[in-house]
Amino acid sequence: MKRSAAPFPLRVCLVWIALSLTGTSAAHAQTPPTPRATSTPYAGDLSIFEYPDRDKKLQIDRVMNLLGIRAGKTVADIGAGSGWFTVRAARRVMPGGSVYAEDINPEAVKYIDARAQREKLPDVRTILGTPDDARLPPESVDAVLLLKVYHEIARPVPFMHALRAALRPGARVGIIDRNGNGTDHGLDRAVVEKEMAEAGYRLESRYDFTKADGQDYFLIFAAR
Repeated sequence: MKRSAAPFPLRVCLVWIALSLTGTSAAHAQTPPTPRATSTPYAGDLSIFEYPDRDKKLQIDRVMNLLGIRAGKTVADIGAGSGWFTVRAARRVMPGGSVYAEDINPEAVKYIDARAQREKLPDVRTILGTPDDARLPPESVDAVLLLKVYHEIARPVPFMHALRAALRPGARVGIIDRNGNGTDHGLDRAVVEKEMAEAGYRLESRYDFTKADGQDYFLIFAAR
């Protein structure tokens, strides 16, 4: 038997309900994620990052080896601060390479500009980012490091998802941080791994040799 069409008033009601549900779903999908509780980003004396033997405690040469940072590569230092890692990466990628030093603090950007000029590192390029976007050029970097920075990102999933557009094929993303609750300048490793998976990354390797510098983990990710 042929199924008859619904009477006109009923059809109107059904259409109205469908449109209402669709609008609700769309609004829900477009709602920005709730910011995660974070510590206040550091904005004080940048010289505190330049303490003696930090290279040895953090094993920064080993970090750069694992991230594939070598001559000719392009690196991004996210939340660069005083440029402690920036200048070390810049020397490692010479000749032919470059480093993007990104920070949301305009004073840090000015500091790094002056430092790069003083230390004769012309291939350091500073970027004033925003809390939600590092503003790196598309397909521009072979390696990224977030050194004691990830815990300060309030919306990490959209931030890290947007970062994927800046990665070249095979690029590695390193995160060095300490365990914590997000408000104490640290974030538990399991939370980082979960958020990075949601942002479209796979965990490639995990290390803890950074503990001598007070950092509980060094994680390396690649875009899926």
